[in-house]
Amino acid sequence: MYDAGNILKFTPFYFKNGHPAKTKYFVVLKNLENQTILASLPTSKDFIPEDIVIEKGCVDFPEINVNCFVISSKESITDCNKHFPRTTFIYGYQIDLYDWNYLNNHYKIEGVDFEFFGKMKQEIFEDLIHCLKNSSSVKYKHRRIL
Repeated sequence: MYDAGNILKFTPFYFKNGHPAKTKYFVVLKNLENQTILASLPTSKDFIPEDIVIEKGCVDFPEINVNCFVISSKESITDCNKHFPRTTFIYGYQIDLYDWNYLNNHYKIEGVDFEFFGKMKQEIFEDLIHCLKNSSSVKYKHRRIL
């Protein structure tokens, strides 16, 4: 379930920072020996400056500390040809580590606690990883993991 490239949809996701739980997608970037998961919680919120126009792919402007991977709602992103319902953004500064045991204890039942959305297409996943690991806005420890 927590293999690199897998996209899960949690209903709901319980945030580490105590924010109210809500339905969230979860992109597994790296599984560290079933102990820790490096992942992203993509968002539909566009925080990219208005003068930067990009429909998909990597946005990296270190001079203004902006790193984001954009996935168009029109783009099929999984091997099973699913796409996100809205244009989606994966911000480098938002990737984080999650405890594998915590995830397994809170999200036990597929179809109830979570849905396997699909495996990200290899080319898109490789572009995402390249975008994140080459950005100065991603924490050094996360870049090392990638």
